[in-house]
Amino acid sequence: MSAKKMTVHLKVWRQKNKNDAGHFEDYTVQDISDDMSFLEMLDRLNVNLQKAGKLEVEFESDCREGICGTCSCVINGQPHGPVTGAATCQLYMRQFKDGDTIVIEPWRAKAFPVIRDLVVDRSGLDRIITVGGYTGAKTGPHADANSILVPKENAEKAMDYAACIGCGACVAACPNGSASLFTSAKISHMSLLPQGHPLRQSRVTRMVNQMDKEGFGHCTNIGECQSACPKEIKIDSIAIMRREFFNAAIRS
Repeated sequence: MSAKKMTVHLKVWRQKNKNDAGHFEDYTVQDISDDMSFLEMLDRLNVNLQKAGKLEVEFESDCREGICGTCSCVINGQPHGPVTGAATCQLYMRQFKDGDTIVIEPWRAKAFPVIRDLVVDRSGLDRIITVGGYTGAKTGPHADANSILVPKENAEKAMDYAACIGCGACVAACPNGSASLFTSAKISHMSLLPQGHPLRQSRVTRMVNQMDKEGFGHCTNIGECQSACPKEIKIDSIAIMRREFFNAAIRS
C-alpha cells in the first residue's frame, strides 16, 4: 500500500529561555508522507524554516528507537502523543488526518525549566539517580549468576521497572508535577534483586529526599503517569517505594 501525502498545520511553542514568556507560532507543513515519524515531520519543518532564513524549532532526539528517552513533546495535550506505550519518536503521521492542526509543547513542570522551545532541563532526574540509583556492588570477579537465586516473579517485576527510560513523561502528565513513578521504578527495580539489598535503606531515603529537593510535586494517586509512560510502568511501584521508605525510617 503506497504512502499517502498529507498537509498538517502546527501550533508550536517557541521560547528563547526559561525567563522568556514564550508563545505559540503557526506553521504549515505540506507534502509529507503518512509513513513519516513525528520527528521526521519536525525535521521537514526545520528544513523549510532554514530555507526561509528563519530560526529552527529546537527539539531533542537521539536514538529515535524508543530507547533513550530523549524525545519529549506534549502533542495535543498528551505527553508523547496519542499512541500509548510509545515515545514521540515512535509516533507516525498516519495517526493524524490530512489537514489536522497539531499543538506541540514542551514538558510542563516546575522542575523542568525550558532551555529553548521544546527542550527542557531534565537533569533533576539524573541527580535522583546519582544519589542512589546504583547497586554498590564491588568491581572484579563475581559469582555465577545462577548461584544467586531470584524468584521468577521478582525477576520479571524488576525487569519491568528497569524498562524506565527516564524520559520524564510521567512528570509532564502529572497535575502535581511528581516524579514518583520515575523514582519508584528505580527503587523498586533494585529492591527486588539481591544485588540491591546492601544499600536498600539508604538508597530509598536519599532518592526520595533528592526528589523533594529538586522541586517535584507529591503523588496523589491520580494515575496519569502510568497512562503517559512509554514503557507502561504501573503505579504499584509507587506503593513499593512508600513501603521501602517507611521501613527505612523505622529501622533508622
